[in-house]
Amino acid sequence: MTGATHCRFDGSPFDLLMETESTGQGRHQCGSRRKRSARSCGSIIEAEDAVNFYVSIFKNSKIGSVTRYAEEAAKASGRPKGSVMTVAFELNGQEFVALNGGPIFKFTEAISFVVNCETQAEVDHFWEKLSGGGQEVQCGWLKDRFGVSWQVVPTVLGEMLQDKDREKSRRVMAAILKMKKINVEALKKAYEGRFDSASGGGQ
Repeated sequence: MTGATHCRFDGSPFDLLMETESTGQGRHQCGSRRKRSARSCGSIIEAEDAVNFYVSIFKNSKIGSVTRYAEEAAKASGRPKGSVMTVAFELNGQEFVALNGGPIFKFTEAISFVVNCETQAEVDHFWEKLSGGGQEVQCGWLKDRFGVSWQVVPTVLGEMLQDKDREKSRRVMAAILKMKKINVEALKKAYEGRFDSASGGGQ
């Protein structure tokens, strides 16, 4: 793997570090939209809360090693001695490290994590779980309760938008712009030029 995505959370803050080279094209893959170091942030209570939240949503996920602040590191960071410093974890095989740091930066949509979904049921699952306590945005984007931005995207979307028939891809884009959660059936109707009153679904 090469590179890392670096996300800072504030409140009782932590950084989220993630290896950004894809581990494969498996279902439910969680990946970064950007392939370089980046920072963003939002409010959170503790790194452990976020880690437990994410691990509860993705299959094949687990919490790994936990390190704690020793006396010198605690003095330098302003964190309590013995409190959690880092939490290593995996989401569907993708490695992350949450680091309790300092409230310096704010999260923005400049960085987001993409969840690739094979079916509408998967889109519904991740949308409901990740947006719970957070904010539904637009076009498959949401912010979770910690201020982290996610894109919950059906895999068929990329194929439709890259179609050589520009009219088909135009219709799909027009349909997406009417949605919050993405409705796969509505995308297929737009792609095929079939329209009805439900074509703007996905709210």
